[in-house]
Amino acid sequence: MRISDDRYQGERERMVLALRFLHHEARTQTIRAWTGLSDDRIRKLYRSYLGDVRRASPRHRGKSPHQVAYFTRSLRLIEETAALATTLWLTGVLPAPAAPEPAGSAAALARGGLLCTAFEAYRLARAAALISFEHAAFLTAVLSRGEPLRIAWCGACGGLMVAETVALRVRPCLHCAGPAA
Repeated sequence: MRISDDRYQGERERMVLALRFLHHEARTQTIRAWTGLSDDRIRKLYRSYLGDVRRASPRHRGKSPHQVAYFTRSLRLIEETAALATTLWLTGVLPAPAAPEPAGSAAALARGGLLCTAFEAYRLARAAALISFEHAAFLTAVLSRGEPLRIAWCGACGGLMVAETVALRVRPCLHCAGPAA
């Protein structure tokens, strides 16, 4: 065995990222999409390392969030979406790479780690945040594709905001629009 050859480094990175996602209460589907681990492996990780937590708060079941309308449901959610998108932008999760990254690749794992870091920073800034980690992962996927939401810049202040792709004109951000927004 060569000392410089660490054959299990990639597998270890997948497991570490999966555990970070599990701590943020991510669903199996989301963890699989980012890490490339099998559903069975993810469930075994959860039982092995988070078994005590399971009794206090069970895992979320069912499909991951998939409706973009969630992010535009209220003014508070629009503001929180912009704050989360800004955090994603500043940490390097956005903009998306030109080519899609396969699940479990080194680039996808690095981006997944940045997603966790961005979400943790977002939750520190907004303790009573409405956006869950699952929604943050979904927002990242939507903004990476640029459909049906995209990153836009306020014409008045230059601040980052989230806009609909089909909008004919970009409106100013909530702060520049004032109370009439």
